[in-house]
Amino acid sequence: MCEPRYFEVRYAINPWMNTGVPVDLDLARDQWRTLVQVYRDHGHAVETVAPVEGLPDMVFSANAALVVDGRVFGSSFHATERRPESAAYETWFKEAGYDVHPAESVCEGEGDLIPAGRFVLAGTGFRTRRDAHREVQEFFGRPVISLDLVDPRFYHLDTALFFLGNETGEGNVAYYPAAFSPGSREVLQRLYPRAVIATEEDALSFGLNSVSDGRHVFVAPQAHDLIDKLTQRGYIAVPVDLSEFRKSGGGIKCCTLEIRS
Repeated sequence: MCEPRYFEVRYAINPWMNTGVPVDLDLARDQWRTLVQVYRDHGHAVETVAPVEGLPDMVFSANAALVVDGRVFGSSFHATERRPESAAYETWFKEAGYDVHPAESVCEGEGDLIPAGRFVLAGTGFRTRRDAHREVQEFFGRPVISLDLVDPRFYHLDTALFFLGNETGEGNVAYYPAAFSPGSREVLQRLYPRAVIATEEDALSFGLNSVSDGRHVFVAPQAHDLIDKLTQRGYIAVPVDLSEFRKSGGGIKCCTLEIRS
């Protein structure tokens, strides 16, 4: 995770961003620190990357890489404003003892790449290119399932879907169907017939930008219907408010890069 020391809406690269709307930096810092503490309270280790002045979106660490089995697949950002973030995160990983494989195609880490059992679910349509899906499959040796995003409000896969855990077989997901093309919706229905289906209201509140450890789901408190559905399925919803980060189109998952060793 990366402290939002320099967080602001300096440019607009998705429909959520409006440079005329100021960020309450103190509130953003408080919300971020709360998320860090909640993770630690639930037994998770949190490592922090030093923020870099001039990179306001570096707080969205999920976009920096995909880490599976201790192997790091780096990012190559779509927007020129975010491209310097790659070097900052690559430096952190190398200092921590990891080798980093740089992406050759535009690829935005866990924003569009979600490990799901033996698969990697991979989004495309607005940011990550389909060529990157092939790179990921070759690098990790895991089948990659390409999913087409069609609603610009859900420009990354992690705004429209999250993996709940390996409860049965290949596990389960929660997602908002209208964010996907018809063919991709059919793929998801076939793979996850027991999926938790989110409403548009839940998706717009960034309820699907959640993190699950297989039992607890760290979720936006505004996603009321989704929280009810998760509770009915036996998950423990842990509401954490990151509403200030929605001004940049981000939430809980965007601020969290999972290191799977």
